Amino acid sequence: MTFKKMFHLVFAVLLGLSLRAHGAVILQYHHVSESLPAVTSVSSETFTEHMQYLKDNNFNVIPLDELITSLQAGQPLTDKTVAITFDDGYKNNYEEAAPILEKFGYPYTIFVNPKLIDEGKSYVMTWQQLKELSNKGALISNHTQVHNYLHRKQPGESEEAWLARTKKDILSAQQRIKEEIGHDFKYLAYPYGEFNNSLQQLVKSLGFVGIGQHSGAVGIHSDFTRLPRFPASGFYSKLDTLATKLDSQAFAIKQLSYSDSVTNENPPSISIQFDMQDFHKSQFACYVSGIGQADLTWLSKDTVKITSPEKLKKGRSRFNCTAPSIAKKGSYYWFSQPWVIVP
Repeated sequence: MTFKKMFHLVFAVLLGLSLRAHGAVILQYHHVSESLPAVTSVSSETFTEHMQYLKDNNFNVIPLDELITSLQAGQPLTDKTVAITFDDGYKNNYEEAAPILEKFGYPYTIFVNPKLIDEGKSYVMTWQQLKELSNKGALISNHTQVHNYLHRKQPGESEEAWLARTKKDILSAQQRIKEEIGHDFKYLAYPYGEFNNSLQQLVKSLGFVGIGQHSGAVGIHSDFTRLPRFPASGFYSKLDTLATKLDSQAFAIKQLSYSDSVTNENPPSISIQFDMQDFHKSQFACYVSGIGQADLTWLSKDTVKITSPEKLKKGRSRFNCTAPSIAKKGSYYWFSQPWVIVP
């Protein structure tokens, strides 16, 4: 091996380890139940298998606030760091998930809709149940008041009116959580995982972290108005594929360029400028949900443009991009771009 090749190999290893030391994975669950929609559910048995896998493979399961605070400060995280989250505050989280998590001693976050709790909806936890879980270490955070599509305007609604209404929704939900639980973690899980540029700007102006449902690892280069999570329910609950995701890394991204996540540009495209690279360009690949492989054009040594070869269907779609790490064999970098195609 020549000195030049050895230098590049050592550099790649050090770079990969450095980037990985700052990354983590956030898991997303909804129901832990065998009687509710399979697409958003895992059985108690499968959920236990997931938790056992984390334990057997020495994952560092930490509270979401610790994960986010560390990444925002650029502080290194232990390798194989994971945070566990639940959306919607379903009653089965209290009845089925919480006892399992308590057995393993794992912290977790539940994103709730305060107005639905106040209205006494039978399928969500009560404030009393949430307080009980909170006292045992669960973090309770914001999923808006009633789980509406935040980015959508009402008929005839102006941008200013939408902004005021949406701001009120987010802040009033936050206030109810603070009143009932005492928590004031400014973490907002977008209902349905949908967000657009205006919503991201609002979330940032309010000092919140925005959290989606698109897949991918998180790192110090992540955009904290659109943090990804790996869904772990339904089709995505299979342990063999989930294991690969748990070992994934966040691309070091310097800049994302695209029109908007909610767009009438069809087919849409996005350009990614990487800050550092621990992968071979030839192994970087992107796939379009329901279509197949995306078209890639490298605009420079560190910037790639990704375009769908066909028009996307109306509604939600994604680009999923991966590349195997040079430094850590078997580990993949992972990035997802969510789209909502509108007329």
